Amino acid sequence: MSLPQPKIPFGPDDYLAWEQDQPIRSEYVDGEVFAMSGASDAHGTAAGNLFAGLHAHLRGTPCKPFIADMKVHVEAANSFFYPDILVTCDPRDRSAEASHVKRHPLLIVELLSPSTEAYDRGNKFAAYRTLAALQEYVLVSLEERRIEVFRRDDSGHWVLYPFALDEQLELASVGLRCPVAEVFEGVEGE
Repeated sequence: MSLPQPKIPFGPDDYLAWEQDQPIRSEYVDGEVFAMSGASDAHGTAAGNLFAGLHAHLRGTPCKPFIADMKVHVEAANSFFYPDILVTCDPRDRSAEASHVKRHPLLIVELLSPSTEAYDRGNKFAAYRTLAALQEYVLVSLEERRIEVFRRDDSGHWVLYPFALDEQLELASVGLRCPVAEVFEGVEGE
């Protein structure tokens, strides 16, 4: 009978060095690494639509949107995530040291899938809430064609603002208003 091998610590610096050379993206959660699966056509279309709207709206401002391939470091949770979309306006996120990892997003968007919805609503949102700069956390439901915006109020509480397909989406953190239907334009059944 053999004894179990001791767990080798895999710290944040180890993850960043290792992940840089990997063919697929992986998230890091407190010492564990989780490979990310590919996105569906519907997921890519909705994310692309929202990113395009944010990109056009933020042109010429100090704010910059990123889609899919930019990591967010959540230091309090000892984690690195790849949100579907993030926006940062913080000058610290424009430095050379921040070229692959952002630490001060004010807006994060996750598109829900059956396999990630519970995590995106639960532990991942709990981690994101520790980011001092974060003002809005947006969940896009492809199946239900609705968008939920969780917005931090002046007292630090998170308030839900749901938006249906026939309504105007408001992202107060970046001053964007657009029809929810535009986010789902061209999205086939999920």
